[in-house]
Amino acid sequence: MRTKKVTGLTMLFLALIATPLWGQSYQKTSCGIKANVCSMNVEVQFYSPEIVRIIKSPIGTDFVKKSFSVIKTPEETDYSVREQNDCVVLKSKAVEITLNLKTGKVAYADAKGNSLLTEKDYGTQFTPVAYRECETYLVRQAFMLDRDEAIYGLGQLQQGKMNQRNQMVHLRNVNSTICIPYIQSIKGYSVFWDNYSPTTFTDNPMETAFDSQAGDCADYYFMYGENADGVVRCMRDLTGQVQMNALWTYGFWQSRERYQSQEELLDVVKKYRELGVPLDGIIQDWQYWGTDQKDWNAVEFGNPLFPNPQKMMEDVHKMNAHIIASVWPSFGNNTNIYKELNSKNLLLDFKTFPESAKVYDTFNPEARNIYWDYMNKNLFAKGMDGWWLDATEPEFFDNDDKLNQKTYAGLYRKVFNAFPIVSVGGVYDHQRAVSSDKRVFILTRSAFAGQQRYGANSWSGDIRSTWDVLRKQIPAGLNFSICGIPYWNTDIGGFHAYTYPDGIKDPAYRELYVRWTQFGTFTPMMRSHGTSTPREIYLMGEKGSWEFNTLEKYMNLRYLLLPYLYSTAWSVSTNGDTYMRALFMDFPQDKKVYDMADEYMFGRALLVAPVTEPMYVDKDKSVNLERVKTKPVYLPAGCSWFDFWTGEQFSGQQTINREVPIDIMPLYVRAGSILPIGPKVQYATETKWSTLEIRIYPGADGEFLLYEDENDNYNYEKGAYSTIAFKWDDTRKTLIIGDRKGKFPGMLKNRKFNIVLVEKGHGASDQPTAKADKTVSYFGKKLQIKL
Repeated sequence: MRTKKVTGLTMLFLALIATPLWGQSYQKTSCGIKANVCSMNVEVQFYSPEIVRIIKSPIGTDFVKKSFSVIKTPEETDYSVREQNDCVVLKSKAVEITLNLKTGKVAYADAKGNSLLTEKDYGTQFTPVAYRECETYLVRQAFMLDRDEAIYGLGQLQQGKMNQRNQMVHLRNVNSTICIPYIQSIKGYSVFWDNYSPTTFTDNPMETAFDSQAGDCADYYFMYGENADGVVRCMRDLTGQVQMNALWTYGFWQSRERYQSQEELLDVVKKYRELGVPLDGIIQDWQYWGTDQKDWNAVEFGNPLFPNPQKMMEDVHKMNAHIIASVWPSFGNNTNIYKELNSKNLLLDFKTFPESAKVYDTFNPEARNIYWDYMNKNLFAKGMDGWWLDATEPEFFDNDDKLNQKTYAGLYRKVFNAFPIVSVGGVYDHQRAVSSDKRVFILTRSAFAGQQRYGANSWSGDIRSTWDVLRKQIPAGLNFSICGIPYWNTDIGGFHAYTYPDGIKDPAYRELYVRWTQFGTFTPMMRSHGTSTPREIYLMGEKGSWEFNTLEKYMNLRYLLLPYLYSTAWSVSTNGDTYMRALFMDFPQDKKVYDMADEYMFGRALLVAPVTEPMYVDKDKSVNLERVKTKPVYLPAGCSWFDFWTGEQFSGQQTINREVPIDIMPLYVRAGSILPIGPKVQYATETKWSTLEIRIYPGADGEFLLYEDENDNYNYEKGAYSTIAFKWDDTRKTLIIGDRKGKFPGMLKNRKFNIVLVEKGHGASDQPTAKADKTVSYFGKKLQIKL
C-alpha cells in the first residue's frame, strides 16, 4: 500500500506518458540498480542468476508491498554493470538485462546475448484512479514478443486453447476459471506479474500486456530456465516447493453431491470393498452441518442424519479408506463461527452463496485462526483426513463497488485474486503446527501463484458434462501446471450432468463418463464427482457390462501405476518436475506440438491421448461396440514409441490412427523408459512393493528413481525415505540397479524385481507379464542384469 499521499495526480499522469527529453543516472544496490526514468522509480533486482525482479513506481510515491506469492529473498548473485550509450546493462551468468535510461524500457537476453524478451517503449503506465477513499493506479506493463513465439500459462482457463497468443483474457477468479498472471515462452523464459487485482491480459500483433485495476507499482519477475522444466524450477524457487502428498491420495476417490447420511456414505465404501474395486478416498460434500441455509457451513456436524461423525470416520478408517469434507469460506448467520467472526468485525460485506452467508476476511490472521479452530476441534480432532476447501475464489455475486471495501490487507480490489492462496495457506500452516502425522491434503476450487507449497490439489470447478467441456479440460490442466502448480484434477463425468436428463440411465452419458474416467486415470488426482446423477461404479452397470468392466480396468490400472506415480511425486517435490506435461516441455524442437491441446505426457514416460468424442452410442441410445473407430495420435519427434496395450513399436514424428474400442484410450510409452508395475490392490497400502515388475522400453538409454517412505507423515523431510536408481544401457542391453540409498522404519530390506524387456505381445497391457525375462532378488546392493 502507499504510505505517502500523492498530489497533482492528473499532472503526474501527463508526465508519465510524455516522451522524456533526457536520460537519468542510476545507482548500484546490493542486488542490482536503481534509477529515475520517465518520472518513475525503476529498480532491477537479481533474486538469483536466473531470476530478476523489476519494480517501477511513480516518483513521489513510497510503497510497502508484501507478496502473497513470492517467498524467496534476493540471494547473493555475481553480476556486472556497464554503461552502453543511453543504457545500463547488468549481466549474471544466466541473463543480460538492459535498462534504457531514456525510455525506461527493459530488455532481456541470455548470457550469449540472444534476445529473449523486451518491454515496449514507454510500456509502463500508471493511470490515477480512486476507489472510494483509496487513491491508487491502473497499472499497465506491455512487452513485445516474436511474431511466432508460443506462450503458455495464465492459469486454468476454459477456452480450449493451448498456445495463449492472440487473445484478450480477463483474469479474475471465478468458479471453473483460475487466473494466474504468468506466462511461459517456448524460448525458455517466463514472466510473473505480481499483482492480485482483476487484470486483463492482452496479446495481439502490437503488444503483449498486463493491465491491472489497482496497484501502487508495476512489479514483475523475469525468469530464464533455458527450457520448460528450468522455468518451472525457477517459479518454484521463487514461490515455494511442493510437498509430498500421502500415498493414499493417489488412489481412487469417490464423491457425490452429496451423501445424504452417515449410513449412505459408509455403504458406498462397503460396496466397493465387497466388489473388490479399489478405493482410497470418500468425500462428504456440503450440508453435513444441516439443510437450513442459516446453518450454512457451520464447520461442524449438525445434520441429524450424521449422528456420530467420529464413529463414521473411524468406520471409514477400519475399511482402510480415508475421508475429507467440504468446508467453505462463507458462513450462515446462525452458525457459531459466523457469530464469532461477526462479533470481531472479521466478515466481508458482499453477496455470496448462499445469500444469508458472509465470507470471512481471510487476510486477517485472527480470522484464519478462528477458521482453523472450528475445523480442528469439530473435524480434524475427530479423525478427518483432509479438506475440500470449496469456492475459494470466493463466490462474489454483487456489484463491483463491493470490491472497494477494506480488508486486513487493504482494498479488496487490490487483493481479490490472492484470496485462495491465503485461505488455503492458513489451513496448511495451522495443520502443520498441530500435527506431523498426517500430510496436509487440500482439494480446492481456486488458486494463485505459489499455492503448490500448501499441499493443495486444485480442480476445475463446476463444469458441464459434455464432450466439448471434456476436451477443454486437457489444455486447462496443462496450462495450469505450467504455472508451477502440479496438482490438478476434474470432476470425472463433469459436475453438471443436466445435458443428460436420464443421467446414468442414459448410455450416452455412460460413454462420456467412461472416457472421462480414462482421462482422469492420468491426472494427479483421480476423483469421481458431480450432481444430478450418482457416479458409483456399481450404479453404472453390472459386473461384466462394458461400463463396469472398463471403469474397473482403469481404476485397477491406476493402482498398478502407484510406484510410478509416487516416484514421480518425489521428482515433482525435489527436482521441480511436473505431472501433466504439455508436449512442448519434452519435445521443444518439434513445432507440431506447440499448439497441441489433446495430448500430453504424464510424468516422463507416458504419452496420453484421451478420447474426447462419442463413438459407440447412437442418437437413438443404441450401443454398438462392434464398430471400429479410430483416433489420430501424433507421436512426437526425437524418439520411438511403444503402444502400452500391445507393445508394438513406432517411430516418432508421425500420426497414427489408433483403434479405440470402448476400453482403450491411446497410451504410449517413450523408448528408454523404465516403468515399475505394482501389485493389484484394493487400497494403496494394502501390499508392500516386495515384488515389482520392471518394464524396460528399449530403443534409448533410460533411468528411473524408485522412491519409498512411510507413506503419510512428514518424516521424509527429516530424511526418512529410500531411493533405488535404475539405469538402462540400450547398447549393451544391460539394466543396472544401484545401491539403495536412505532408510526408514518398516523399509523392505529385500525384494524381487521381475525384469521385462518390452516388445510386441510381451510386457504389454494392464496385466502382469506371464513370464519375465529375468527375476532377481535385490538386497539393497548394486546389480547388473544383462538382457
